[in-house]
Amino acid sequence: MTERAGSIAYLDCFSGISGDMCLGALVDAGVPLDVIREALARLPLSGYTLKAEKVTRAGLAATRVHVELDEHAHHPHRGLGEVLDVIHAGKLPEATAEKARAVFRALAEAEAHVHGTTPESVHFHEVGAVDAICDIVGTAAGLEHLGVREILFSTVSLGGGKVKSAHGELPVPAPAVVELLRGLPSVGGPVPFELATPTGAAILKALGRASPLWPAMRVERMGYGAGARDMPDWPNVLRLAVGPAGSGAATESDVIWSLEVNLDDMTGVEIGFLAERLLAAGALDVFTTPIQMKKSRPGVKLSVLCEPQALGVMEEALWRHSTTLGVRRCLWQRSKLRRAIETVQTPWGEVRVKVAYLGEDVLRCEPEYEDCRRIAEAHNLPLRTVSQGARKAWENKRNE
Repeated sequence: MTERAGSIAYLDCFSGISGDMCLGALVDAGVPLDVIREALARLPLSGYTLKAEKVTRAGLAATRVHVELDEHAHHPHRGLGEVLDVIHAGKLPEATAEKARAVFRALAEAEAHVHGTTPESVHFHEVGAVDAICDIVGTAAGLEHLGVREILFSTVSLGGGKVKSAHGELPVPAPAVVELLRGLPSVGGPVPFELATPTGAAILKALGRASPLWPAMRVERMGYGAGARDMPDWPNVLRLAVGPAGSGAATESDVIWSLEVNLDDMTGVEIGFLAERLLAAGALDVFTTPIQMKKSRPGVKLSVLCEPQALGVMEEALWRHSTTLGVRRCLWQRSKLRRAIETVQTPWGEVRVKVAYLGEDVLRCEPEYEDCRRIAEAHNLPLRTVSQGARKAWENKRNE
């Protein structure tokens, strides 16, 4: 039976991530191996055995889950369409199937970019094999069993050195891993081996959201998934924490970057253009503060808030569209109210409203500005009239 829905899963990738490490961490956290076996048994796949064992990695107890292939069985390379057909034929629960499809699409897009082709033309090699399908579908099934609604992950350790592939020897991180983790926090080392595989990176890309700091959560389950390599001085494991967000799940939590620059040689028009570029590039917010700089020069402090994966894009916009020679940045942990978008019917048309929750309690609603502006312009009405009408419509709908 699936656990109570609403948990978050935090993947601590201090020693990288791979598909079998994900499976091991889930089983170690309490997912019965039979749950994964039953999901995989639905697929038209054969010639493999799924095994789990308790191991230690540098003194840490962990679970190693691995797929043993029958060397006498035929294991073809598959393209994206063939893999999606395998998933479709399994008639998996839709949430499980969609997670698996999303991971393979991310893999196909990364491989296509690296090899200069299209996702539909990619023929997976390592990641199209039976073991990768088992890793990805099994991980999706395990996450659904735990009722995970959101996946967060730390900075990803990549390792170093070289790795053998179907295309020959490649540098670590492998090109597909670099593409999959583009814009996401990662770091080389700390050992001269591959730590993050394409399958593991695709799971993060397709299903997760970066959170370099441990999120505010009440940990109810912990699991350690062992990698294949056993290093005496380094715990080669993926750590998984599962539980509700915050201390009581009343609020949500994430991590954002705050960037600041001091400007004293740009006009107001130029700063306005810069703010527009930053917002168009995905900034959560951009605002200015009047300041007095050295030698009594008046200036402006421009502040930018963004999600971790947008850090590089924000800094590039600041370099290109401002006169700054340096950017200050700070990583903030943020608590926020859960929000939901609803649509209400006003006398002048539909308006979306953003509803804020503290736990299960509704605190307030805020009509979407763009919808209200569109109606106000079309009907020559004051903006306040439309906004008040939307709030009244929402209150009436709620009290029905």
